Amino acid sequence: MPTRFHVIVAACVVSCFAGGAAQGASVVVASPTYTSIPMEITVNRPAAEVWKRIGKYCDVAEWLQVPAGCRIIAGKDGQVGAVRSVGGGEVLVARTELSYTYAQTPKVGMPFNLYHGTVEVLPLTPTTSRIVYTLFYDNSMLPDDAARAADREMRRTRFTQALQNMKILAEGGKLPAPAAR
Repeated sequence: MPTRFHVIVAACVVSCFAGGAAQGASVVVASPTYTSIPMEITVNRPAAEVWKRIGKYCDVAEWLQVPAGCRIIAGKDGQVGAVRSVGGGEVLVARTELSYTYAQTPKVGMPFNLYHGTVEVLPLTPTTSRIVYTLFYDNSMLPDDAARAADREMRRTRFTQALQNMKILAEGGKLPAPAAR
């Protein structure tokens, strides 16, 4: 005769497997192929001024020209753990005086690509600085090397434009209207 303990264990096992099946396949990737895309641009402004203009967590909506904008959906703006609405939910996972790193959250039924990015401003001289933007993610879910290369180039193009936009904004300019997608 099953004890109460056995019934509880059986119910937990059934609910764990049923819950996993209902939500879809695992998001874990068996053989990831990590890639990084480092990009940078020089700006004719001191680092602190550049960061003040482009470094707030939701400034991304302006310089990446996100049509839906950006809002903080959890946590407090600028603090580690804050979640912004961009990218289906991006968590601020680290920050310094002139940088931050974010990570996209896993999505149910989608392979998790560990996508994250770092935006950093480095002082070069008292009047110039460099914005460095690095993306890092797993591209193993793409079908072949050609698809991986095309994906990298698409991301490089999009974020190079973002760097150019950050430079324009930091140097006091106004952005042109976003290109049609």
